[in-house]
Amino acid sequence: MEILRAYTRHLSLIVGLFDEYRRRFSQPPDLGASRVFLADRPEKRDSAIFFASEGSGSFQRALGFMQLDPTFSSLPLQRIWILSDLYVIPGCRRHGVARALHERARQLAVETRASGITLAAGRENSVAQRLCEALGYQREEKERHFYLSLDTE
Repeated sequence: MEILRAYTRHLSLIVGLFDEYRRRFSQPPDLGASRVFLADRPEKRDSAIFFASEGSGSFQRALGFMQLDPTFSSLPLQRIWILSDLYVIPGCRRHGVARALHERARQLAVETRASGITLAAGRENSVAQRLCEALGYQREEKERHFYLSLDTE
């Protein structure tokens, strides 16, 4: 297994995973819209997408992916990466794929001199929470995060 940065040439490997990930959060399947969304990321350089891969050439397959979005914090005066999406195919879970993706996120943060990585794990996702804690992430007890949903339709 290797962790690769996703570029336009990798879309066919990861678009299905991305669509599966979205469906886990009750989004309707839409491979076309997923492809457009993913194609825009490297083109606009507004996020970093990595994927876990095995095999090569026509036998290459993606085992999981993650997307990180940059933001900046005025307190440390540095970049912070938001790990916004992480998905591993069911047959590859608990085999180190998520851990390897997290390690690549850490490497990106170090390379870009970021002050840290932030993420949200669902309250019911105890596996992800345990992995985050094992990797050194600290639970934010003092903060309450809020989200304003804007109806765009």
